[in-house]
Parts: sequence; C-alpha cells; structure tokens
Amino acid sequence: MKAKKELNLGLALLPIVAMLMLLVIGYGHYKLPIESLLLASAAVATAVAYWQGYHWVDIMDAIVAKLAKAMPVILILICVGGMIGAWMLSGTIPYMVYWGLKLISPQYIVITAFLITCATSVCTGTSWGTAGTVGVALMGVAAGLDVSLPATAGAVVSGAYFGDKLSPLSDSTNFAAIVAETDLYSHIRHLMYTTLPSFALAAGVYLLFGYNHLPNHAANLDKVDQIITSIASLYHLNAILLAPPILVLWGAITKRPVIPVMLAASVMAISIGVGLQGFTVQQGCISLIHGFSTSMFAAQGTEVTGLVNDIPRLLDRGGMFSIMSTILLVLCAFSFAGALTLTGALTVIINRLLKAIRSVGQLIAATVATTLLVTGATSDGKLALLIPAELFRESYLRMGLDTKNLSRTVEDAGTVTEPLLPWTSAGVYMASTLGVSTLDLLPWAIQCYAAIFFALIYGFTGFGIAKLPAVARTAPQGLNPV
Repeated sequence: MKAKKELNLGLALLPIVAMLMLLVIGYGHYKLPIESLLLASAAVATAVAYWQGYHWVDIMDAIVAKLAKAMPVILILICVGGMIGAWMLSGTIPYMVYWGLKLISPQYIVITAFLITCATSVCTGTSWGTAGTVGVALMGVAAGLDVSLPATAGAVVSGAYFGDKLSPLSDSTNFAAIVAETDLYSHIRHLMYTTLPSFALAAGVYLLFGYNHLPNHAANLDKVDQIITSIASLYHLNAILLAPPILVLWGAITKRPVIPVMLAASVMAISIGVGLQGFTVQQGCISLIHGFSTSMFAAQGTEVTGLVNDIPRLLDRGGMFSIMSTILLVLCAFSFAGALTLTGALTVIINRLLKAIRSVGQLIAATVATTLLVTGATSDGKLALLIPAELFRESYLRMGLDTKNLSRTVEDAGTVTEPLLPWTSAGVYMASTLGVSTLDLLPWAIQCYAAIFFALIYGFTGFGIAKLPAVARTAPQGLNPV
C-alpha cells in the first residue's frame, strides 16, 4: 500500500480548530443548526485525509466503524423516547409530578433535584437511568412550579453524574480505574478530593438560587393547585404507577441489559395505561412510537376542556419519533469523529503535548486538555478515558505519582464533561430527555465542570496529589525522566 503523508502540528489542529470556530461563530453568533456545522467540520477532516492519500472508501469505512460503535447508544435513545411516551400513557410521570408538586416548595426544587439525583445515581451507578426516570419527573415538577428549567436541568445532570462518577456500580468509574491500573476503591476515595468540593459549591449555588429567584407565591400556589387537580381528574393515581421506574432502577442496580429493561418498562406502562387508565392498545402503541397526546383522553370520553395550558405542555411528550432529530445530530458528530480518527490528528497533537511536560501541574493540565480534546473530537466517553490513560500512565510513574491521580483526572475531565458538549451522545441524551438544550443547562451543571478547576489547583499546589512509596519510584528501564 502507498505510504500516507505525515501530518504536522498545523494540519493536525486544522479540523479541530475548524470545528471549534464553526461552532462558536456559526452556532453561537448566527444560530446555525449544529448538524450542518458538524458536517462542515467533517468535510475539513475529510479534506485532510484526502491530502494524506486516503480514498473515499477508507473515509467511509472509518465513519461506519464509528457509527457501529454508536449503534447501542442510538438504540437506547430510541427506547428512551418510547419509554417516556408509554409512561405518560400509564400516568407514571404525571403521578411523580403530582406528588412532587404537593411536597416540594418552589424555593427548594433546584437543590432537591440535585440531592435526589445524587442519591439515585449513587445507588444505581447510572446517569442516563437517573435522568430518564426521576430526572424527567423533576423537570415536570419544575415546570409546574414555574421554576427555571435550565437551572433544574443543570441540577439534574450534576446529580446524575455525581453518582456516575463515584458509584462502584458505575461502568465509567470501573473503566477509569482499570485503564489507569489502580484499585477501584482507591480511585473512588481519591475522587473525593475534587468531587466533594464541587458538590458543596453546586449545592450552595442551588440554595442561593432558590432564595433569590422565588416565583410569585400566591400565583404559584394557584397554578400548582390547578395542575394537581387536572392530573387527578385525568388519571387514576395509585402506587402501582411506580412499577415501571422501579423496574428500570432494578435493572440498573443488577446490571441487566439496558435496552430489554427499557422495552419491558414500556410494555409494563402500556399495560397499566390500558388496564388502569382505560386507554386502548392502539393508543398505547401510538404513544410508544409517536408520543402521548392529551387528545387521547377525549377519545376515551374524559373531559379535557378547561385544562390549564401547562397540562398539554407537560403531558404531550415522548415517542420514538421524537428522538429522530437527536439521532441525526449523533450521525453528524460521528461522521466528523470517524474522518478525524483516520487522519491520526489526535496522536500528533497529544505527542506534542507530552514533549512539553516538565512538572506535576503541567502533567495534570495536559491530562485534562487531552481528555477534553478526545471527548470533543471523538464523542466517545470511553475513549476519553482510555486514550489519556494509555498515553500518560508512564509519565505519572516517572514523576513518582500514584496512578490514582491519573484515574481521578480523566474522570474529572471526561466522564462528567461529556454531557456538556451538545454533539456527544451524553449531551444529546440529556438535552432530549430533559427538554432543555445543552448550552442552556451548561452553566448550571456546576458539579460537572467545577472538578476540573480543583484538579488543576491541586496539580500546581501539590495538595491532594498522591505520591508513590519511595520503593516504587524507580523509573521504568529505558525511560528518561520528563
């Protein structure tokens, strides 16, 4: 085969800089669709690949390989859309909203959303499962209480990823420990240095927000009463409606396959909707595929006139078709990632970073930068943990640092920042599930990005940095100190 041209640093940076400029200017200033900007970025990466000597079939193979890895995520997204529609039909989500409105004060909804999702995600180890169950219900409560939806969504994402980062049941937590070659529970304990201060900062901001942005109390109480009355008049409410989310949480805790559990929860919800709420099987299938609509109540003879406007906004949701635009975004993102991976641009950039490292602070900063770069460029959360861990492990050992510093840093910069990028699968999932755009919820997802700043501060001050025992500090043979 003909040898391919090597990239210099400038050409390696070109596709990534082009993507960042297109997103900042095209989306940030001109509000152009992200999908078109990602396709333009993919065109730049493709042009670089052509210059290297690759052919169209090579580029297509690389993109298809990326999409093949993304297929499980795409199928989960489709199942989530169907599940939400089915849960609206059964009354599961309205039931959780009903009790949320009765029990939670508007002043405390944001901090409550954060604490509930923290507890749920720690117990289950899944951010997606947490956001897709209690997160959806909490967003409905926030809408009913007239509280900022971006703030609530940011609190939900923060809490969901708190557990995804710390729970021993989390696949990303286990994966980070494995690729950095450290013990799982040592990794989790070391994460406390950056995660607990981030937790305290986020909780403080959410409490302060509650005191400073309280809606008009009298008007709010009247609206809440109307929503509670409307939900009670439309659905037969009892505890059996909680069976579908309990099934999903059980599946998460016991590590059952995600897609079959979600489909089973959807079938269970449709059965409840037919047996308890009086809907037809046809309406159940329509809710699963196209989404639930309040017009279905009229079809079964329930009076729907005079409902407050918030009820259709709350209930008319879900369906597998509602995820199709989201899937288009995933396809465009992975088209860019596939072409970029083929060029080897990331390897060139990271190798240059490695040559510049001279101190612990620089090593931590380089690990953070590399993890963020891989996350944004590949849209793959697992690669964002694997690649920096493989590249930097020996550097940590040569500096006499325990590899749990490495596992902590890649989690701080990778696992919890993935949902803050609009084109990653996690970002797409959170935005579509919670109904708030990624860039709107991003400032409020404090738990997700605050840890990066603590990681950098610790790196340059030496606080919270674990050193290897003196006997283990011998540099591997053949390697020179950095």
